[in-house]
Amino acid sequence: MASGIFNGLLYYILFVYLASSFVGLQTFVQGRFLLVSKPDPDNAAATARWLVSQSSWGTLSTISSDFGGAPFGNVVSFSDGPPSKGQGTPYFYLTTLDPTAKYAISDERASFTLSEYPIGTCGKIDPENPTCAKITLIGKLKQVEPNSKEVEFAKTSLFSKHGEMESWPKGHHFRFYKLVIENIFLIDWFGGPKPLTVDQYLHLKPNEITSII
Repeated sequence: MASGIFNGLLYYILFVYLASSFVGLQTFVQGRFLLVSKPDPDNAAATARWLVSQSSWGTLSTISSDFGGAPFGNVVSFSDGPPSKGQGTPYFYLTTLDPTAKYAISDERASFTLSEYPIGTCGKIDPENPTCAKITLIGKLKQVEPNSKEVEFAKTSLFSKHGEMESWPKGHHFRFYKLVIENIFLIDWFGGPKPLTVDQYLHLKPNEITSII
């Protein structure tokens, strides 16, 4: 029995090694692969893009028309692109039956917050520890133009990452949305938020992009 367990473990290790070599994966965290390791915290743009590309959900906040204009945060799934083709802009699949999309009709101002903690790379430190990266993207929540190339990109991006979405009720009139980013708030180390412009975030050098997504 012991030899059977040993052989099974050996085959498992071999599988992980071969899989990593085949698809270029480098990190195995909490039972799943990450495409790459976390970038150096000094590289704010790479860290921000890594965090967005590796995450699958976050808190999308809009301005509530039901609660006197109070911020309303809602947990939503998202994607910034198909596997290995993330572009940094978060896309969402929303219905106006839900408050988030409904509020965006009257006030497009929104923010989207992500934490590194759910990815599993923060170890045992508290999620609020500055070395456990967190990012808030601030901008406007807009519906993606129907019958456009971008809506096809949004569809591919979301359905490849969240397969269940494709079977959600058609009668609920889900539509594709995006956050048009205007400002970025990133903390990935001690010393406060990192200076990072939208242009720096969206337009990394080609070698930096391929190294993180």
